[in-house]
Amino acid sequence: MEPRMSRLKREIAQERPFSSREEEALLNLMRTADCIDRAFQHRTREWGITGTQYNVLRILRGAQPDGLPCSAIGDRMITAEPDITRLLSRLKALKLIRQQRDRLDRRVVVTQISDSGLELLRKMDPVIQRMPKELLSHLNTNDHREMIRLLELARLNCGDSDARTCSGNKSSGRVTCDKGAA
Repeated sequence: MEPRMSRLKREIAQERPFSSREEEALLNLMRTADCIDRAFQHRTREWGITGTQYNVLRILRGAQPDGLPCSAIGDRMITAEPDITRLLSRLKALKLIRQQRDRLDRRVVVTQISDSGLELLRKMDPVIQRMPKELLSHLNTNDHREMIRLLELARLNCGDSDARTCSGNKSSGRVTCDKGAA
């Protein structure tokens, strides 16, 4: 009896075997992340912003009323963004943020969410907050816990400084992360 072809191999029309289980797992992770990202981008597009811009607005809402400098916004992003300055310029052109020089250090520009940005998030929140259930409700609570555990474990070898604050035995799969890490 021939082994069952993996769903990923069928999806990408690959006939040759993967070079390793790790390769198959990594490609599955990348394919899944892309699928979820496209669904998210489709939803945010309805309001004329990208998923990355939405992420910045949520970060700034959480940093109210003080706002954040550009580097702190970049540190908190879900997906690394190489050109935060340009991203912020687009949000400023849409009047969703405001920026001002720091009073103590004129080299630092502090960004805050505007009233228009807050209003946009209020409109988006109900739709965006339903997405996790829409995308992952076919999994049970134990599946969610296991997925989170495995994803945090997978990030340990990414060279991400936040991921390194996790500790444990990678080979046993017993890993704990400090709050806010990985």
